[in-house]
Amino acid sequence: MNSPAAGNPGKHPKGLFVLFFTEMWERFSYYGMRALLVLYVVNGLMMTDGYANDGVYGSYTGLAFLTPLLGGYFADRLWGNRRSIVVGGFMMAAGQLLMFFSASVYTNVPLAHTIMWVGLAVLSLGTGFFKPNISSMVGHLYPKGDKRLDSAYTIFYMGINLGAFIGPLVCGGLGNLYDENKNPIPEAFKWGFMAAAVAMVFGTVFFIFLKNKYVVDPEGNGIGIGPNKNNIKNEEGLKRESNKSSFASVALWAAIGLTMFFVFRYVGDLDYIGCFIFSVAIAVSGLILFDQSLTPSERGRVIVIFISAFFVIFFWAAFEQAGSSLTLFAERNTNRSYEVHTSMGNVILFILAIAVVLYYFLQRMMDIPSELKKLFAGLAIAAVILAIYYYIQGTAYDLKEIPASWFNSVNSMWLILTAPFLSQLWQFLGKHNMEPSSPKKQSFGLLLLAAGYLLIAYGVKDVVGTVSMMWLLGLYFLHTVGELCLSPIGLSLVNKLAPARFTSILMGVWFLSNAVANKFGGRLGALLPSQGPTQFLGYQINNLYDFFMLFVVMSAIAAALLFSLSYWMEKRMGTVK
Repeated sequence: MNSPAAGNPGKHPKGLFVLFFTEMWERFSYYGMRALLVLYVVNGLMMTDGYANDGVYGSYTGLAFLTPLLGGYFADRLWGNRRSIVVGGFMMAAGQLLMFFSASVYTNVPLAHTIMWVGLAVLSLGTGFFKPNISSMVGHLYPKGDKRLDSAYTIFYMGINLGAFIGPLVCGGLGNLYDENKNPIPEAFKWGFMAAAVAMVFGTVFFIFLKNKYVVDPEGNGIGIGPNKNNIKNEEGLKRESNKSSFASVALWAAIGLTMFFVFRYVGDLDYIGCFIFSVAIAVSGLILFDQSLTPSERGRVIVIFISAFFVIFFWAAFEQAGSSLTLFAERNTNRSYEVHTSMGNVILFILAIAVVLYYFLQRMMDIPSELKKLFAGLAIAAVILAIYYYIQGTAYDLKEIPASWFNSVNSMWLILTAPFLSQLWQFLGKHNMEPSSPKKQSFGLLLLAAGYLLIAYGVKDVVGTVSMMWLLGLYFLHTVGELCLSPIGLSLVNKLAPARFTSILMGVWFLSNAVANKFGGRLGALLPSQGPTQFLGYQINNLYDFFMLFVVMSAIAAALLFSLSYWMEKRMGTVK
């Protein structure tokens, strides 16, 4: 007897769409708020670019990717994936509400600043419980060795970016407003944060109602119900550490981490959050790599995960400039003039048409639960009724300039358009035994990242005043294709190589590399020469061209090194590609 989640055997299972839909709303919330964060700190709280990029943006996004270690541990040892996702979802909603309250009292800068940091702390913890657990559940929807896994993660990644596309448009459209003199309106930021809170509640509630019916394995058993340690057996013969040796190992690496914290603080002159992120990364990495329960072959595969994670640090440090220095570049150095004069009804129908096309392609790739089909049908009917109402009222839509926050959606727009083609490409190459290994795909991603920054460096060279937005659009296109070669492939690599009992915590380690990258990226973003020349390791940055070339060189070197190492990594991966 087939389970309700079985569906069409030629498509991806319904559970994939449930996870896709839930993650979409979480990313709507995260990226919608992220698109406003630097702008709020600079234009609402009136603080410096350096503090906004490094002190706030780099610290928050770094912590948001560090806390998945905690969330992975809770899932593996205590709660299971499902409970962690629900707790994380509601925590993130609470954090967004705190951001709303901060922006509501922005004129009282000390109070608003304090509430903002409390909100960011709650958001970081919520992300930690939510993100690694929903990502790790994707792989459990499929039988072991299923060749659809890379394709599934690419589709799941498209859900992430669908939310990341809509979030900045909605939150930015409500919160990133300008007056007639093109000056930011600080009073508006709170409504963008409120939209992010509502989206998080919406996604979490739907997961609660649909998880039991559809988030199941191929035999119809629920996924992520209890702690993973209770459900996993090591097929290679598990060696267990004694409590004494385990405690000694934790104590040793805790001491090493504490030592590195002081080294980073007093030798590297980093802020406390940066010291915490970097020292935790070193301690946790050592603790896992030297875990005595790992067999030699397991340790070899874990080393591959760590090498891959190390190189994606350089990718994300450059890529995540999208929410910091590139957002400020869009606001100050990009010609955003673009006038639209039409009916609001036309806008609603245009959005509906895009949604229908997207739905068509999604339902061809995977089964969609009947509950969500009814929801989408109801939303479509409501959209048509709303459009008719606006036509009758004669409501106009006038846009004179594209908000800077909307450029945070460009990357996701390109991804939604290109992800299905790249997913099909991997499947085609796989069928013909021509598919590159995961490390090689990731090196291609780094090379495309360098190409994107080379393009915009050429665009700003010797230019006085603003530049065409086409340079940013081109940069984001190259970065998007690079991202598709790196991030979903990395998620799939962790799932395929990680020892089963370490799946969630190693997914947390993958996000740990993002934590280091985001904090490192925040420090790089603070090098933006908006208030005079800056320096990085002796390299003088006098203008935007110098700033962008820093990322070109860094990404190209990382790409070359990873490609060279890929042959050694492939030997440790065995039959996994």
